[in-house]
Amino acid sequence: MSQHHPDLANEQAFIDFAYACLQRTRDDAWRMRGLHEGTLGGTFQARYERDVFDEVVFNRITQLDLGDSALVFGRIDRNPEADAPANAGPETFHIGRLAVADENSEPVVVDWRAPIAEPFYRATGRDPLGLVRRRHFHVHGRQLLGLEDELFGDGHLGIGAEDSDTQTSDRPDGIRGYSTLLAAIERGRTGTLGDIVATIQGEQDEIIRSPQAGVLVVQGGPGTGKTVVALHRAAYLLYTYRFPLEDQGVLVIGPNRVFLRYIERVLPSLGEAGVEQVVLADLVPDVQWARYAIDRPDGDLTARVKGDLRMGMVIDKAVTDRERPLRDDLVVPFRTGYLRLRAEESKRIVRAAQRRFRKHNAARRWVEGEVWAAMGSTWHDDAVGANEVRDAIKHLPDVRAALERMWPALTPAQLLHDLFGSKGLLKLAAAQHLTEAEYLSLYRERSAEASEVRWTEHDVSLLDEARSYLGVRPSKHKVPGSKTDDDEIRTYGHIVVDEVQDLTPMQLRMVSRRSLNGSMTVVGDLAQATGALAPNDWSDVLRHLPGQRPSRVIGLSVGYRIPARIMELANKVMMAATPGLRAPTSVRSGDEAPEFVRVGRDELLSAVIAATKELDADVGEGNIAVVVPDSMFDDVSGALAAAGIEHGKATRSGLEMGITVVPVSVVKGLELDGVIVVEPAAIVAGEQQGLRALYVALTRSTKRLTIVHSQPLPASMF
Repeated sequence: MSQHHPDLANEQAFIDFAYACLQRTRDDAWRMRGLHEGTLGGTFQARYERDVFDEVVFNRITQLDLGDSALVFGRIDRNPEADAPANAGPETFHIGRLAVADENSEPVVVDWRAPIAEPFYRATGRDPLGLVRRRHFHVHGRQLLGLEDELFGDGHLGIGAEDSDTQTSDRPDGIRGYSTLLAAIERGRTGTLGDIVATIQGEQDEIIRSPQAGVLVVQGGPGTGKTVVALHRAAYLLYTYRFPLEDQGVLVIGPNRVFLRYIERVLPSLGEAGVEQVVLADLVPDVQWARYAIDRPDGDLTARVKGDLRMGMVIDKAVTDRERPLRDDLVVPFRTGYLRLRAEESKRIVRAAQRRFRKHNAARRWVEGEVWAAMGSTWHDDAVGANEVRDAIKHLPDVRAALERMWPALTPAQLLHDLFGSKGLLKLAAAQHLTEAEYLSLYRERSAEASEVRWTEHDVSLLDEARSYLGVRPSKHKVPGSKTDDDEIRTYGHIVVDEVQDLTPMQLRMVSRRSLNGSMTVVGDLAQATGALAPNDWSDVLRHLPGQRPSRVIGLSVGYRIPARIMELANKVMMAATPGLRAPTSVRSGDEAPEFVRVGRDELLSAVIAATKELDADVGEGNIAVVVPDSMFDDVSGALAAAGIEHGKATRSGLEMGITVVPVSVVKGLELDGVIVVEPAAIVAGEQQGLRALYVALTRSTKRLTIVHSQPLPASMF
């Protein structure tokens, strides 16, 4: 990359002009919005149209706000069209974060997602896609720091090495814009994931621009950019299929809240702020969650059982078990006599409701109506109307108890609270599907109320499964046609799932339930599968995802983030954990080999403090993570605090501080300048997939890795 390129001043002038055009567009949008602010009142239709218009304009203003992100990051020069004049020079297009036009609506900057920009990412020496030159800009905000040119063909259009600082169009490893890429990689971490729109490589672009239909699986080792590629794909699909995707919605599911905080700026930086980013628990409303990463309320067996697909049959049976006829006739006073609901008649009502209704709660009012009608027909003179019977007896305790026995209106939390709090109900629902040890592992003491239960991450999919069987709970106050938190499960036009290898079959089923058309992008790494039911092959995942369209599995082979000297150590662990997988090839070797610090047990915390201070001084303004076994989280954090080292705690928050203590259970997906891994043997012993968890911990650093331990290292590290 040249900081003295002859075109540097001209390209800087162009960037300044592009920003001026962008500002003019923003000013026009604000002006247009202001014209409508004064027109308050009017008919309902007029107010509705005004609100819709205002939302559209405001979204456009939001898209045009780039913050510190660079607007222009590249340029392509391509051969002129066949009908161009003989002396015509190459066509030039500047590639940027979003499309910008001048005051005459002539294009100034081309959106990176536009078809005309594709050669910027795909052109190679063997297939230049019509290009004669590709130029990469090294920019910081609005400042152009350097240029890097790649030439294609024989440079016959007046573009040659004598005119500019150039490099060959293809490196042996296929990396394009190598100097620009290295500058981006070696830039210090900020605590949040940045976009790679300026440095997308060919194999990444192939994934980003893949057709929308069906499930696309992206297998990528640490540092291959699979997460950011999936997010760029979401932005690309929204650009390409704006209608209908904007109405259908795009959902991004991450493994934990630390991860969500880490990726939260990527899509807004690409002009797509309306994408919903959640963890699975966010999709189940109105329940409280345990702090799973540290407290570990579910044992290994319980976690495996809750993730097993057989739990769907258990929950189905648990719902059916709550649909019961009366044991004895119900007799209640009415006027000068009595009304009766015969046990045999209650059996008919229950059986009919089971046949007529797909969702349990939807049948409750029908069951009530049948009960009132049946009891009214037993009046000794003439039959009385169901409404009159209802108004007279619905508040009687015996009647309420009978209805609750026959057909209770249930929330998912109430159903599972009752089920898990009774060994008898568990046996009744699960004996045909689970072993005794398996269903008894689900038992836990009942709380006073279902609302007091703190559910675990493995309960999420079970609550959602129950919701799919129960449906909406009847509400006296619900306005017909209105939307509430209890409405039917929302579906989305495209779903992105990160770290998908850690989802259980029940969780995958929960994700599939939200797919409108089977269109998904799921990314992960089998070598990093640390969940309760870790898959060994992608077919183990795909069998639980929508199959309307053929699925595809695409691999990322190049590691951009992790230096080869660190990957050499991590790969030893990977080969022991998952021998059949191939590690990604690192694009850089790195300056420092991993450092090992062996101390006595009583000196461990002091050694962690010393290593943290040393690494902090070494990486300067970069980010550091102290990755610890979950069981050591409080001890290590307390020791750092006692030593006066300010740090964050990555249990629910992100990486806002320069130093963060991170439990190994939530470190997946993060990247940092320096990492200290504490007590690898304890990580292996404490996690369900111990070697894979260690592999994850060892592959988080972009520069420096230090291992501090008192116990002997696992054999796989040698």
